[in-house]
Amino acid sequence: MSAISKTLKTTPSSQVLSVAAGCFWGVEYLYKKHFKDQIIDTKVGYANGTASNPDYKLVCTGSTNHAETLQVSFEPSKVSYRTLVDFFFVMHDPTTVDAQGPDIGTQYRSAIFTHSEEQEKIAKEALEYAQKKWYPNDKIVTKIEPIKTFWDAEEYHQQYLIKNPERHLCPTHFIRTTPK
Repeated sequence: MSAISKTLKTTPSSQVLSVAAGCFWGVEYLYKKHFKDQIIDTKVGYANGTASNPDYKLVCTGSTNHAETLQVSFEPSKVSYRTLVDFFFVMHDPTTVDAQGPDIGTQYRSAIFTHSEEQEKIAKEALEYAQKKWYPNDKIVTKIEPIKTFWDAEEYHQQYLIKNPERHLCPTHFIRTTPK
C-alpha cells in the first residue's frame, strides 16, 4: 500500500503534508479555506493503522489504530511545509490524547505523518515552537512519525463540509489567536 493517496493530484515538484487532528472533515475544510490558492489538492483518509483497505465503520471501532488523516499536496514555491505545520498546531488542540472535542478514540489523535527526514526535522521544530508560543501550560501530545500507509476515505467524506455547508466544524477546529 502506498503512503500517498492514489487519487491525490500532484506535480513533479509538489510535496505532501499528512496530518491527523481529529475529525478529518474539519481539518480539510480549514486547510482548504486558509490555503485555497496555495495548495494543489486534498484527500482525507486513514493512515498508519493495521487493517488493509479500511472503511469508516471499521476505523470507528478503534480496533485498527488508523488515524483520520488529511493529505495536502502543495508546491513549496507557493507555501512552505513549515507554514502548513505551524497552521496545524493552531487549528486544533494538540494537547488532548486521542480526542478532539466530542470525538474520542485513537482515530482522532493528533499526529504528523512525515514523508522524509527533512519533514520530520521541521515538524519537531514546529512542535517545539508551538509548545512555547501557543501551549505553554499544557503539553502537546502530537505524535510525529513516518507515514507507512494511507487509504482514501469513502467518497462521501471527501470535501464533506464544503458539500454539506449545513454541517458544522468540531468545536476544537478553529484558528487560535492567543495561547491556551
